[in-house]
Amino acid sequence: MKKTLLSIFLLMAVNAFAQIQNVTYSINPSSFEDTTPITISIAGTSVNEGTWGVTGNALYLWSWSYDVNDTNQADSPSNGFWTASAEASRFTYNAATDTYTKTFTPSVYFNRNGIGRMGFLIKAKDGTGTKQSQDIVVEVGSFQVNLTAPLANSTTIINSGTNFVISAANTNGSASYTLKANGIIIHTNASTSNYTYSHFNITGNQNYELIAVQGTTTISKKFSVIVNPNTVSEIMPTGLADGINYNVSDVTKATLVLDAPLKDFVYVAGSFNNWQPTSAYAMKKDPSSGKFWLELTGLVSGVNNMYQYWVVDAAPLANSPAMVKTADPYSTLVLSPYDDASIPAAKYPNMPPYPAGQNFEVTVLKTGQTPYNWQVTNFVKPEKEKLVVYEVLVRDFDAGRSYQSLIDRIDYFKNLKINAIELMPVMEFEGNESWGYNTSFHMALDKFYGTSDKLKEFIDLCHQNGIAVILDVALNHAFGRNPMVRMWMNDPDGDGFGSPTAENPYFNTAAKHSYSVGEDFNHQSAKTQYYVERVVKQWIEEYKIDGFRWDLTKGFTQACTASDESCTNGYQQDRVDVLKKYADYSWSLDPTHYTIFEHLGTETEEKQWADYRVAETPSKGIMMWGKMTDPYNQLSMGYASDSNISKMSSANRGFAANRLIGYAESHDEERLMYKNIQYGASSGTYDVKTLNTALSRMSAIGAVSLLVPGPKMIWHFGELGWESSIFTCNDNSVNTNFDAISGDCKLDTKPQPQWVNNWLGNSSRNKIYNDWAKMISLKTVEPVFLGTSIIPNSNSLTVNIKITNASLTSAQLKDVLILANFDVTAQNVATGFPYSGTWYNLMDNTAFTVTDVNAPINLPPGDYKIYGNKTANLAIEDFEKGNTISLHPNPVSDYFTLNSAFKKVLIYSVSGQVVKSFNSNNNAAFQFGVSELQTGLYLVKASDENDKTQVMKFIKK
Repeated sequence: MKKTLLSIFLLMAVNAFAQIQNVTYSINPSSFEDTTPITISIAGTSVNEGTWGVTGNALYLWSWSYDVNDTNQADSPSNGFWTASAEASRFTYNAATDTYTKTFTPSVYFNRNGIGRMGFLIKAKDGTGTKQSQDIVVEVGSFQVNLTAPLANSTTIINSGTNFVISAANTNGSASYTLKANGIIIHTNASTSNYTYSHFNITGNQNYELIAVQGTTTISKKFSVIVNPNTVSEIMPTGLADGINYNVSDVTKATLVLDAPLKDFVYVAGSFNNWQPTSAYAMKKDPSSGKFWLELTGLVSGVNNMYQYWVVDAAPLANSPAMVKTADPYSTLVLSPYDDASIPAAKYPNMPPYPAGQNFEVTVLKTGQTPYNWQVTNFVKPEKEKLVVYEVLVRDFDAGRSYQSLIDRIDYFKNLKINAIELMPVMEFEGNESWGYNTSFHMALDKFYGTSDKLKEFIDLCHQNGIAVILDVALNHAFGRNPMVRMWMNDPDGDGFGSPTAENPYFNTAAKHSYSVGEDFNHQSAKTQYYVERVVKQWIEEYKIDGFRWDLTKGFTQACTASDESCTNGYQQDRVDVLKKYADYSWSLDPTHYTIFEHLGTETEEKQWADYRVAETPSKGIMMWGKMTDPYNQLSMGYASDSNISKMSSANRGFAANRLIGYAESHDEERLMYKNIQYGASSGTYDVKTLNTALSRMSAIGAVSLLVPGPKMIWHFGELGWESSIFTCNDNSVNTNFDAISGDCKLDTKPQPQWVNNWLGNSSRNKIYNDWAKMISLKTVEPVFLGTSIIPNSNSLTVNIKITNASLTSAQLKDVLILANFDVTAQNVATGFPYSGTWYNLMDNTAFTVTDVNAPINLPPGDYKIYGNKTANLAIEDFEKGNTISLHPNPVSDYFTLNSAFKKVLIYSVSGQVVKSFNSNNNAAFQFGVSELQTGLYLVKASDENDKTQVMKFIKK
């Protein structure tokens, strides 16, 4: 089965109670060329559809092909995704004969010629878990060559001086044979159908190629012999870590270290020995640690070297390979034969080419590298309590899908006033089109988004603008290309990939939790803990990453099983302890490092982390992801049931400090706006299902979420009211079949209409952006929002949130009352001001006199108010800080001018409504007439041709 290209997967896989089934099949005709139409038939009696959850006889063909040399494996373009097979691959069910049939021509179906072998299996539409048959491989073509000794693509382990016998047989009469060893012809036979040869007294490693020619058809079979070098036991130099150790005083040297328990010997093969290692490249073994190590010499500074480990087990377990060719587990740059060819050169200039003739990933080693020239070396992170995190999937943020795209949009982030950006996983993942949680090399940067220096440039630029950068890391699991999976694996079909064996010192053979995805790390293993800490060290020290969001921390236990949901969701002391250990290590490297867990579990367990070391200076405490999507979506849609948002407060979860990163949207949740438009409530002409009406309610969502004390998060383009479903497909359709059998488009690449359609120029969307920016400015600048909140523990469409900071004086902004009406009709909203007197609407600092502290305030549907006991002078100053334009005259009588050219200018009333708009066509002398406006305070938003915005205010006389 072609496992290596499955880059699409379910983040929370459905528990697999089914099992792999061995189906009965036939192919007609039984012997065929790749241009011959064939029919694959599956006996219905050999398939139990019910165990796979299949209805409607929906079985699918998953297939792959090889060239005539049984190499260059490629999936059929008709497969679709593993979680959602394409309908083009569906079998036809014949009820009369109880058979499934699929007819096609191989060269057409696989879109290639010269096919020598074809593999396939039968699966449910979503093959997650075990909803698949056994792998089936058949030969293609009338001329076939079969290696009888050894097997094709095999590795045989021998002692030095041993003789080696090669034999093969072919069909269709005699053929001409040529045998090569390490590229040199060592034997020929011009005419035979049964080839045999003995290679005597082998003392070095041999890569063999047996070439058979019959007429115009040539078939090549490759195999190898590895000579046991009788590993030298030698004490490893002190101070070496697993992976590459560069010699700081000699750029011609580097030392490699590999921890491979239970393995007999290891060779290093690479560009420096033409991928044919001699005994000089056999790794030594440290007698104390048991680790393999080797010093490389003769390296050239600034030159890219590629290498692999050939890891050998002379007596492997059944179904396990004798030799595994693998990249270094601690690679910081890997080259892939599967993914690299489709990475545009513009994204990754001068990418080292994958070495011809090799297979599996290889590691890049380069001495004398020029370090990145950081402009900011002493970045001070925003306080945890003030964090507003902007979560980004690089792939879907901009059509460029690169770090450069983020760099180009830095003003967008700055103007939104966020102070942290969280990147979904950017570590080397399988495939290029992915959310990134299918990580295979945790210390290496995936090349699809750009180079290492380009990511550093983005981080540096963020730091220059006061923005922290957080990485999402998936250390619950790794995927099949991971070297630590592959060195100890079951590989019954011999394709070089498989599941962990019981010998694996890093991974469980079966997941110890009910949210299994990929291969499950055993976090009680000291070796796993060492690996995790090395990953943490790499990203903090090499990239100056400010924090980690740890994905799926429920999986860090060893106490449960894949079928025990209650155990997984219950309190588990082992994961509490090991995750504290990882946090301790992060803080040992950076005392202000952000540690964030996506646990979504019991408050009892989360409190253990949220309160951990919180009283220290600087204050620690692990931040917890706080999913509040459902109640906030109920509010935005206009439904009172299940609309209780009290758990947005850290205190209401029992935390000692504000350590809850509350959010209404994340990458995993359906868009609020999508559900607003699909299911929103209505009354008369007010209908939430209308786009502009739905958009008009999102500013209020920001008011009752972002301003609650404690860190908060935005999922990208929530601030513009992105209404596309999370299940939007590549073709912009929406797959509403969300069950595990049918699959969905959740992980598909999404369009980016916000840039193409200039959403910042749309007044309804732009209002959300600007209102949220103002709220974020309030949150991050005004000390009152470091205080405590009172949120009623009830379901209600009229929201009342009281915030106070007892450490402030009455002369300061110390009390805030937030009111919102999410009903679809106007409502008298209960108030409860702490005291009477003059209060101010903090969105515009207009005064409001309170005589009766309990007098309700009438709010239109979707409207909100943010009242403070004093004006928000600090936030106003911060919100307008950096403006390079000025407005004259101010106060304004009939018109004003701006000292710079702008494409579009919008004028807002203090209630947030657009009252005038101008298209000034970049005319710097344009006069903005406002004579008809009533006396009062107005806000002006000016946008230039690059959609960079400036905000200011004026008083109309």
